[in-house]
Amino acid sequence: MRYFITGAAGFIGFHLARRLLEEGHTVVGFDGMTSYYDVALKEARLAALNQFPSFRFHRAMLEDHASLRKAMEEAEPDVVVHLAAQAGIRYSLEEPRSYVESNIVGTWNLLDAARAVAPRHLLLASTSSVYGANDAIPFRESDHTDEPLNIYAASKKAMEVMAHSYAHLYRLPTTAFRFFTVYGSWGRPDMALFKFTKAILEGREIEIYGEGRMSRDFTFVGDLVEGILRLSSVVPSEDNRVASPAGLDTLSHQAPYRVVNIGGGSPAGLLEFVATLEEALGQPAKRKLLPIQQGEAPRTYASPDLLLALTGYKPATPLSAGVKDFVDWYRDHYGVTAAR
Repeated sequence: MRYFITGAAGFIGFHLARRLLEEGHTVVGFDGMTSYYDVALKEARLAALNQFPSFRFHRAMLEDHASLRKAMEEAEPDVVVHLAAQAGIRYSLEEPRSYVESNIVGTWNLLDAARAVAPRHLLLASTSSVYGANDAIPFRESDHTDEPLNIYAASKKAMEVMAHSYAHLYRLPTTAFRFFTVYGSWGRPDMALFKFTKAILEGREIEIYGEGRMSRDFTFVGDLVEGILRLSSVVPSEDNRVASPAGLDTLSHQAPYRVVNIGGGSPAGLLEFVATLEEALGQPAKRKLLPIQQGEAPRTYASPDLLLALTGYKPATPLSAGVKDFVDWYRDHYGVTAAR
């Protein structure tokens, strides 16, 4: 099959593209290679993808409507996976405009281009951040999500509702998947696992917000990719509506559109997360406990029930195995083996 992936040189996009290429699919990647974090890491991911003859790449911004539409029309994709976005909750307090431009304007450009090429299925990356400080746990796709705690979450919620309107107006089959604290090899330097690993290996203290009392439903990147691939074959329609239990399915009654969590439903506390990392590194962390930051949710906790009903799958990689995978990659990629 032919896939068009935005954010192909990003953390998740790279892993998804590589998996598809290894399985013999054709992948056209699209990425602006912004300087939000180390571009050299993005270039290294891109170099790995360029080893596959069935991979092609377009370097351009989502905000460039003409380039995005041209690239998608040339790709003639069966499936479009929209992963490109301005990420990061804390950065959204500093540069909120970039979230509007990338996640809202850029996503509208993507939707308009997808309308023109009419793929079999459009999949959009959303986030557990849309649940805000949800009191009901685990977080279910049908829960109230109209009280975002930061502009990142607000921009992703806007993406979801825009996508529903396009699915309704143009009968564009669309699945928005909400992921939960994804981690693993080739991860972003602004993510906790990357920052903690770097600091511990350099003998520096790590900053643990929420005084360690926050919890996250950590999802190994390989599990997320598996969930995306399985969902890609479940094109939203009445033929695959989950009939029971009542209220489980979020398939729209007005459009071929569905929202699905991709999370395992096994949250871990941040102190447990740090202890797991210490075990993988073989050395202790110097811990600095700090108050919760503005805009942060105290916990995330996915209900995997809908994903399981639709695909027979839910993320299950143990935190210890996923963290070790990242540590092994980090040591190899950066050539660091011990504290300095």
